[in-house]
Amino acid sequence: MASDKSFVDFIVDQIENAGQITYKKMFGEYALYCEGKVVALVCDNQLFVKPTISGRAFIGNVIEAPPYVGAKTSFLIDDRVEDREWISNLIRITYKELPEQKIKKKKE
Repeated sequence: MASDKSFVDFIVDQIENAGQITYKKMFGEYALYCEGKVVALVCDNQLFVKPTISGRAFIGNVIEAPPYVGAKTSFLIDDRVEDREWISNLIRITYKELPEQKIKKKKE
């Protein structure tokens, strides 16, 4: 089941204080970027945040699930998406711990 753009817009609005937030549609689902790093996915109208050690400590009782069949597990955030401050903090924490994006070299 594909995610609704209205749900993605809601999530982006909720985390706008985390930094520059963008998203990209992929196969009916969405990747969410903070300052150019993929920090979360929206699949089946659910928010899945990339797992990090600091994110796990911040959340406490973590629910983990794969965003789609065959994917690695992520943090499933379902009960706190309406808490703007909390979810923005989680995205900032996640962003800080994720590695920098690799620069793709142009083919010559």
